[in-house]
Amino acid sequence: MATTNPNISENRPVIRQLDESAINRIAAGEVVERPASAVKELVENAIDAGARRITVEYADGGKTMIRVTDDGCGIAPDDLALALSRHATSKIDGSDLLNIHTFGFRGEALPSLGAVGRLTITSRAAGLEGAEITIDGGRMGEARPAALNSGTIVTLRDLFFATPARLKFLRTDRAEAQAIGDVIKRLAMAEPFVRFVLRDVSGDGKGRDVFRAEAEQGDLFEALHGRLAQVLGREFAENALPIDAMREGLHLTGFAALPTYSRGSAVAQYLFVNGRPVRDKLLTGALRGAYFDFLSRDRHPAAALFVECPPTLVDVNVHPAKSEVRFRDPGLARGLIVSALRHALAEAGHRASTTVAQATLGAMQPQPQGARVYQMDRAGMDRPSPAARQAAYEAQAPGFAETAGVWGRVEGTPMPAAPIVEEASEAPAPDYPLGTARGQVHENYIIAQTANGMVIVDQHAAHERLVYEKLKRQMEANGVAAQALLIPEIVELSTNDCARLLELADELAKLGLGIEAFGGSAIAVRETPAILGTVNARALILDVLDELADGDNSNIVQAKIEAILSRVACHGSIRSGRWMRAEEMNALLREMEATPHSGQCNHGRPTYVELKLADIERLFGRT
Repeated sequence: MATTNPNISENRPVIRQLDESAINRIAAGEVVERPASAVKELVENAIDAGARRITVEYADGGKTMIRVTDDGCGIAPDDLALALSRHATSKIDGSDLLNIHTFGFRGEALPSLGAVGRLTITSRAAGLEGAEITIDGGRMGEARPAALNSGTIVTLRDLFFATPARLKFLRTDRAEAQAIGDVIKRLAMAEPFVRFVLRDVSGDGKGRDVFRAEAEQGDLFEALHGRLAQVLGREFAENALPIDAMREGLHLTGFAALPTYSRGSAVAQYLFVNGRPVRDKLLTGALRGAYFDFLSRDRHPAAALFVECPPTLVDVNVHPAKSEVRFRDPGLARGLIVSALRHALAEAGHRASTTVAQATLGAMQPQPQGARVYQMDRAGMDRPSPAARQAAYEAQAPGFAETAGVWGRVEGTPMPAAPIVEEASEAPAPDYPLGTARGQVHENYIIAQTANGMVIVDQHAAHERLVYEKLKRQMEANGVAAQALLIPEIVELSTNDCARLLELADELAKLGLGIEAFGGSAIAVRETPAILGTVNARALILDVLDELADGDNSNIVQAKIEAILSRVACHGSIRSGRWMRAEEMNALLREMEATPHSGQCNHGRPTYVELKLADIERLFGRT
């Protein structure tokens, strides 16, 4: 090369031992990326200290001040200076780095924060006097007496003042404050029995509560459900399914939302390993894999999942910020998540998200009007009985009683009579979850009456899902038929890709994709799934490898097969515009109740909307 390599010098480089201040600033660059990182480290220390009430205050997005107050065990005056030394910790003794039960264990957070900011620690342990120590840009002061009832107060001011270049990379105060809020919410989900308060004290210093979560009571599942309702909202809690599964030492708990309660991005996915919030590709890939048959590619599931296992089965010391973990058996963890979520979704049956009905009601808001009182709203006025309705029909225009059940519109040509006429009988209809069909409108929507409301069913979307599930069951029972290629297609790959693909040869064969080694780093594709028809084998193999690069598993072949089944189901289902008889509509409703996942179509959209009678009456001002 013609250009000079700046890393090559005629002078021999000299190896130097960096001073303690430089070491701490380098460590701070790994541990403390932004104010939210500092909040995370300090709050985790408070939780490790056994705190049950934690208050976090910040100013200007955490750039000028962060204060964490807790009621934990506190620090003895003689240990304050040692706590600010690198690799000094009370959480491990150094003999076993795989048996870690606490958030922190490296002893780097406090000295790193003291190296890049102005850090003050005030603490009082039970039975001892309170004390305070300050470290300013790496320069430590002496511990001195301080007034404090119990616990610890850690105050960090002027973050990154000692490394001004880092300040230029921080985002706006609003963005940094949002990041702090996200950290607190994740830790609040992990510790439902701890009270968390987050306050913004920017400006005049009076402050305002940004987030507050009171300590929950009851057993773990009740407490977790209540905490998720506080953090993620009531809508998530109402539409989430409880998860509880165990396999070979791994225990999975938490809540996962119904497919119809999906999001446009992965912002509502919260994953924890032994109580530690993590952002792990293996776990997020498993979550996505569990829902891939129920959501389109532009929708993402919402879930809060907690994996508990012996510390020896997972390594948490693989990332500077401890945000990633490594399982001893990644396949076991992934399989547990996928199977547990799919089992819960199947158990949910035809259930759909309540947000669907809320959106429907929102679109049907009545016109504003004065507070008029109608005769039917006065005290003593109740809903008429079926016999009273029939008598009213007969007293009106001739033929009205016969057409009382007709649902439809007239547009120049006569329409067939409605398939169902409600009988004037006092005998109650069977209490089916999706009710009894009462009519069909626009030859596409079934109207059913339930015990406490009504249901509107999209007949095409519902039947498409039923046919799709039936086709999948048939495929699972009979296997995927494979078609042999007259001339095997040879695909040249890298050595690593070839080895990785051949490891999955047995699994791919079950899906109708037959491959085998062809010498060197090439593979021969001898069979492809028959249902896919003519296939570009090379492109299919490369798609599988791309998916393996993102995770440790590939669903691309199965996804392609099920996409074909979905199209077959679409063409084989009841079409929009088809007039249905009463028994057909009721049979469809009963089959929906008996079929898992029938609450959403093949693309994650709802197949029915349920409206409660109280909500309908509110639309008409009857309440």
